[in-house]
Amino acid sequence: MKLPRARDYRRGRIEIIPMIDVMFFLLVTFMLASLSMQSLNSITVSLPQGDAPNLEHKEPVTLTITKDSKIYVDKKPATLSSIAFILKTVLTEDDRGVVVNADNGAHEGIVVQAMLQARRAGVNHFLIVVKRE
Repeated sequence: MKLPRARDYRRGRIEIIPMIDVMFFLLVTFMLASLSMQSLNSITVSLPQGDAPNLEHKEPVTLTITKDSKIYVDKKPATLSSIAFILKTVLTEDDRGVVVNADNGAHEGIVVQAMLQARRAGVNHFLIVVKRE
């Protein structure tokens, strides 16, 4: 004689919706964490509009020119005459590029003069920072 069971056992199922939620949460977490690990050694300025490819360097040397014509090399104040000396000490033999982070309201003449001084220090490549539209 067969006795009836008190419980009817069902086979377990793997639910896909909670797994998708967990994966989305992990994706967002890692995206936000990677954004917070990005560092740019520059002063905050109002950037001009433009479309340029992203920079692939680990820690670029940044030449910043503010609206009131102040010059910074990696957040350190500089003058037009001292840019070449500072850049010679900062640049390596392998990487001869500088990121130019000029304010939209900065005078073009001071930006060009700063870039010419950087060229005297041995800079071969200039990357200009722009704000994406």
